[in-house]
Amino acid sequence: MPRAHSLARRDDAPAMLVQLTDSHLFGEPDTAMLGVNTDASLRAVLRQIEADGKHPDLLLATGDLSQDGEAAAYRRFADILRASPALDRAQIRCLPGNHDLPAVLRQELPQWSAPVTDVGAWRIVTLDTTVPGSNAGHLPDSQLDMLEAALAEAPDRHTLIAMHHNPMQIDSHWHDSMMIDNPQALFKQLTHWPQARVLLWGHVHHEFDRRRHNLRMLATPSTCFQFSIRDGKHAVDNMAPGYRWIKLYQDGSMATGVRRVQDALWYSALAADDAQAA
Repeated sequence: MPRAHSLARRDDAPAMLVQLTDSHLFGEPDTAMLGVNTDASLRAVLRQIEADGKHPDLLLATGDLSQDGEAAAYRRFADILRASPALDRAQIRCLPGNHDLPAVLRQELPQWSAPVTDVGAWRIVTLDTTVPGSNAGHLPDSQLDMLEAALAEAPDRHTLIAMHHNPMQIDSHWHDSMMIDNPQALFKQLTHWPQARVLLWGHVHHEFDRRRHNLRMLATPSTCFQFSIRDGKHAVDNMAPGYRWIKLYQDGSMATGVRRVQDALWYSALAADDAQAA
């Protein structure tokens, strides 16, 4: 399995993790999607992280970094993150989503693509659930084997597993054809590893928090436009973008919350979008 990367920090201090997801940047800068300038909204989320005083040890970007898979989009994503004072001490890890081109992402962001990272008393494992040419997800044997090895190698570490696609229905009244098509294989595997504490994903563009046995299962708003389920249908939501923070404690406990871009920052991002369009 890939060698685990360790972050230098005090082992007894809680680790701060921030999740960004579904930024949907285009090869061309300042492109709008569903009425949102995805560059401006990503910058607004990073300014909110800074305003909240969050300085994460680890930032996880959980897929759909790009909408079109262009190399220029990944380079600009990296430039935007590197320019953020909030990320001055953060290691960054990325994984692909259904709109990404995984090979291009890894080519442009090789230093951010390591699948196993240790921080404090925790192990973070990132999985690739993408299927070429499909919006749906799948966990191939190669990814399940990698996860198994990462868990077996560090039985004393609490583990957070991150991926792009959701492994369960978000709303019982809506049939989700774009989730992972083999979630039971993952859940069956994790029953053998009680140190697996958190399952984290993007893709759904809204907040989700539920428990399944010993697992805390979390999804996070997009850094651009949002979705919701209304009357059993998928719909664009007008809520502001956001991010998730997770504090990981040495004893395996955690605290987490979602923060959305506050009005002043969000309106300034929309104003920048309007000025760009003019």
